[in-house]
Amino acid sequence: MVFSYFVYFAIKSGQTKEINHKVNTVIESTDYWGDFSTVFNHNITEPLAILMLQIITIILVARLLGFLLNKIGQPTVIGEIVAGILLGPSFLGLYFPEYSSFLFPAESISNLNFLSQIGLILFMFVVGMELDIKVLTTKAHEALVISHASIIIPFAMGVGAAYYMYDYFAPAGINFLSFALFIGISMSITAFPVLARIVQERGINKTKLGSTVITCAAIDDITAWCGLAVVIAIVKAGSFVSSLYTIALAIIYLIFMIKVVQPFLQQIGNKYSNKEGLTKPIVAIFFITLLISSFLSEIIGIHALFGAFLAGVVMPININFRNIFIEKVEDLSSVLLLPLFFVYTGLRTQIGLLNEVSLWQVCFVIITIAVIGKFWGSAIASRFVGKNWKDSLTIGALMNTRGLMELVVLNIGFDLGVLTPSIFAMLVIMAVVTTFMTGPSLNFINYLYRKQTTDATVEKVNVNEIYNILISYGNPIKGKAMLKLAHSLVKNNLATTKVTTIHISPSNELNKYNLVEYEKDSILPIKKAASKLEMEIETVFKPALDIDKEIIETSTSTNYDLLLIGAGNSLFKGSLLGKILGVTTKILNPKNVLDTLKERKLNFDNHIFDEHTNNILKNVTIPVGIFIDRKFENANKVLLPIYNLSDSFLMVYIQKFISNSSSKITILDVNGLFVQYPELKQSFTLGNSSINIVSNYKKTEEFFNSFDLTLLNVESWKELIKEEETWIQHCQSILILKA
Repeated sequence: MVFSYFVYFAIKSGQTKEINHKVNTVIESTDYWGDFSTVFNHNITEPLAILMLQIITIILVARLLGFLLNKIGQPTVIGEIVAGILLGPSFLGLYFPEYSSFLFPAESISNLNFLSQIGLILFMFVVGMELDIKVLTTKAHEALVISHASIIIPFAMGVGAAYYMYDYFAPAGINFLSFALFIGISMSITAFPVLARIVQERGINKTKLGSTVITCAAIDDITAWCGLAVVIAIVKAGSFVSSLYTIALAIIYLIFMIKVVQPFLQQIGNKYSNKEGLTKPIVAIFFITLLISSFLSEIIGIHALFGAFLAGVVMPININFRNIFIEKVEDLSSVLLLPLFFVYTGLRTQIGLLNEVSLWQVCFVIITIAVIGKFWGSAIASRFVGKNWKDSLTIGALMNTRGLMELVVLNIGFDLGVLTPSIFAMLVIMAVVTTFMTGPSLNFINYLYRKQTTDATVEKVNVNEIYNILISYGNPIKGKAMLKLAHSLVKNNLATTKVTTIHISPSNELNKYNLVEYEKDSILPIKKAASKLEMEIETVFKPALDIDKEIIETSTSTNYDLLLIGAGNSLFKGSLLGKILGVTTKILNPKNVLDTLKERKLNFDNHIFDEHTNNILKNVTIPVGIFIDRKFENANKVLLPIYNLSDSFLMVYIQKFISNSSSKITILDVNGLFVQYPELKQSFTLGNSSINIVSNYKKTEEFFNSFDLTLLNVESWKELIKEEETWIQHCQSILILKA
């Protein structure tokens, strides 16, 4: 208070000096709301405020459409590309011009361009690091033939198409060589990052086919980017002869990076290959290398993105180092900055320019040429080197993926003035279509060449002889607890039991370097726990785009008798904002919308189970156990509250605990059912001394805390949660079962 009075006194005293400084006296306005509105409108149209609003809008729309596209089996990048187009003049500018002009005023586009270019530089740096040059030397023969065929065939077809399009679509002042080369290179690009993610999601990354197609894409990437650098040099120089100077400088720069810079960086990488060693000064060296490389390639005349790509390639060839560094860079570039590039591309894509049937016919021809050249060029080359037709067509479908890499090339062509807005829009549509068709093409190929199930395969798995348990876990600590639970269920019958553990990681969070580390970290603790329990288990690690879908399909594709999952915590529980977001997410979820249309209602009980658990319960057809782990060790004492007749199926699991773990069972007859149905009581006890029936009990913490495990039916659990029964907080571990 003393200092507050001092401040007040200083201000009042200081105001008496204003007359000497000729301060104008401001007449106080009585229109307070008008004054506030004027200031607010000024603030919201400031460049920084507009940029922040743009970024917020772009990320929200990109993530939403990425989520929706994921639900139909498409990579996130497709949703982000579509988001960019929707926020551009093709949709937002066409149907909501006032909002579009407010959100994306012409003077703000340069800011978006600047940030998107930074994002692209970081992205190309990561793409370069994800390439494994060693693979190219060990598997070069097949991959070289396939990848070069997948470049030269569509490139030649693109140049041929340019001959017919030049008169109608080439910008004024652009020579045929520049136009033809850019059309050719745009036809021959493969999106290595998207392809790698799809290979992981399909579970073929460890197969010979997956290894071949990844190698092909890597060679394709290097060849295409070197070819693009030459094309840019020719376009900027104006003629092939003039471009030789630029190409010569580029070759000198390339040799310098590989022979001088790479050995130096390799020494640093070998010395500082862990998180503790990668201090800020060390990280600064690598970022400076990235920036200098991008700068040199830009001033040479082959574009800064090629320099970023090459900087990634020459980074230390150390799996641990690259994994750490990719994680440092990838989230910033892919989540925050790359969506800005998609929208920047969308703002330049004017699909409305294709306002004649003839223009759409040309667009269709471009898509056809791109598919024939890339898909069939790769497939026929694969068949030529000895692949069977299924593998050849799979390679063709994957190599036909263009994605973000295609947009990068198209934007370079647009910036150089080689592509007109109309041909740019057609090529963007081609990039979207060819990337979108990859998933359905692979599904169709698998359908055509599906293997018929033989009688021997059916006999191999016999439900009556083998009790199959599938344990799906995210956290290895929870996985070990569920393994102990499964052991308590089958300890004396291990010879006739098969336990499979599966860990599914989001494929869009993985790269080729952290994939091995993730697999090791998720499976090794489970194997050690199984060894300690003297259990033989089968472990599965799988990247997937939709984790819930993968668990559902895995549980139903094999004759499993029980699926064990951990109880997740709802993201939306515990706050007003969380509840609002939870309701909004349920409404926006396509599956919930479909359920609403079918059932005329929407269930908002997100506080009972999290979204992941609800989805599995709804779609899995086998018995499911939801395990709430509270430091579970054994099942010596088990509590079974009986609420209604539907709880009778739990007796199967009670008998398993008694037979395999000599468990002491306490049954709570909560609603007096055993008095009404003596035969029910008889079926539960069967004269077993291990079972004790209790009807009079007090809901005390000591009572419920005395049991190692509590069994509940799913429906009983839901009722207990709705009635806010606090005694469940006092229980040790809980197993909630659905028949």
